[in-house]
Amino acid sequence: MFYRKFVKRLLDLLLAISMLIILLIPLAIVGMIIKLTSKGPILFMQERYGINSEPFMLYKFRSMTNEAPIKANSEFNDITSYITPFGMFIRKTSIDELPQLWNVLKGDMSIVGPRALASTDRLVLDLRKQNGADKVRPGITGLAQINGRNNITDTEKANYDAKYVKNVSCKHDFMILVVTFFSVVKREGIFKDE
Repeated sequence: MFYRKFVKRLLDLLLAISMLIILLIPLAIVGMIIKLTSKGPILFMQERYGINSEPFMLYKFRSMTNEAPIKANSEFNDITSYITPFGMFIRKTSIDELPQLWNVLKGDMSIVGPRALASTDRLVLDLRKQNGADKVRPGITGLAQINGRNNITDTEKANYDAKYVKNVSCKHDFMILVVTFFSVVKREGIFKDE
């Protein structure tokens, strides 16, 4: 409980600040490449739901064209036709997720926690309210992400989220980060989870 209430937020801040400083120039270069290679804004911004199911604005590097319809990835017949060439690269490397470090700094998110979901994932959001999984900040990565992402059902996602909330610890968070690192290296589930 002490870790969840005090230490986790402190570690989030230290990690987010450190990574933003270290990655400042690479992030600026990525932003310039996005601007130079496709029409539209550098950042993709979307309302997501966080702690206590409160809405907030999530930031990611834009990887899709301006013509892409606003809907869940799973609803696309051919999502790759809407992804820009550079967008393909930043998705494969998960670079598109890095602006969420700003969300962590603001207090909207944590490094590790349940995935920040949009209204298109209403079933999972409702299940989280029922099982208490919305009582922690959403994370850039989490237990459901390392256990199948969108290859699992909505109920399974919500169950993993509930399991995470009941077992929040430094050791558990560290394990999730390690598994996430290797998943990114292996490029698992690139287009499944938005």
